Amino acid sequence: MISIVVPTLGRPSLGTLLDALAPQLAELPDVEILLVDDRRDAAGELAVPGVLSAYAKVVTGRGAGPAAARNVGWRVARRPWVVFLDDDVVPAPDWARRLLADLAVGDRVGGVQGVVAVPLPGDRRPTDWERSTAGLAEGEWITADMAYRRAALAAVDGFDERFPRAYREDAELAHRVRRAGWELVRGRRVVTHPVRPEDRWVSLRVQRGNADDALLRRLYGPDWRAELGLPPGRRPRHVATAAAAALAVTAAALRAVLPRDGAPRRMLGAVAAAGALGWAAGTAEFAAVRIAPGPRTRDEVSTMLLTSALIPPVAVAHWVRGWWRHRPSGADGDPAGAQS
Repeated sequence: MISIVVPTLGRPSLGTLLDALAPQLAELPDVEILLVDDRRDAAGELAVPGVLSAYAKVVTGRGAGPAAARNVGWRVARRPWVVFLDDDVVPAPDWARRLLADLAVGDRVGGVQGVVAVPLPGDRRPTDWERSTAGLAEGEWITADMAYRRAALAAVDGFDERFPRAYREDAELAHRVRRAGWELVRGRRVVTHPVRPEDRWVSLRVQRGNADDALLRRLYGPDWRAELGLPPGRRPRHVATAAAAALAVTAAALRAVLPRDGAPRRMLGAVAAAGALGWAAGTAEFAAVRIAPGPRTRDEVSTMLLTSALIPPVAVAHWVRGWWRHRPSGADGDPAGAQS
């Protein structure tokens, strides 16, 4: 009845997930577990606990990201329901029993989302990264724990593999599944998604997702956020802040090569000052929004100040990169690259 697909890079959290699943599998009739080994430089075979040997099979992925790995998994799956789990979640002790209840749905229901709980510290305010991870609890159709009918996945040819990271690929799939006539509903089973440790630069790395947003803009037009049910972002503000910084730098550079006296040099000085003021105001507003709800420790505040200055240009650069990479190609005008 159920295939559980877990794409993995072999992180230690996979063992925690499997340990939580093992005592529950007897409750799931005709279940199989497909571990998609998506390591690019795999050193040895992915280890599977002996207690799971009767249920689990390791499938080799292509190292092309979670969307591609999930496609590998569901296409190998032999059961009518495919449950996607991330390798860093921990199913609750009653997860299997609640899963069966969640999947007792009508024929037109193509997918059932589980509840994702993100534990936050109880003795202090959460950091910016912890709050970002906690946003998963409010996400719709996220594949941290999402069950799909195999027929629904086949109807839309699965995940779009042009999304190379765990960002937007699940929302985009859900949109196509609903557009194909299937319903998506929320279930009651629960997984916990711990906040993984990260360094102070993680907020810069996640800006790579702006390239995926550019692909969604290419695919669904200017109203792509509303069409996919995604919240508004800060891109317009990031563009304004980055543009102000670029204006300041450009005007200052041009001013430096002009004669000391003269109206053009004075004008460029005023332009550089205005640009610098705009950049400072945008950066200050962004930093304040991120600092206010946090623990406000010295390390957190310094991290927010540094990254708030860098995020706008980095975000815009990734957006432009994605916009160019996925520019229309061919007579049909579709973005470059195949879906899967």
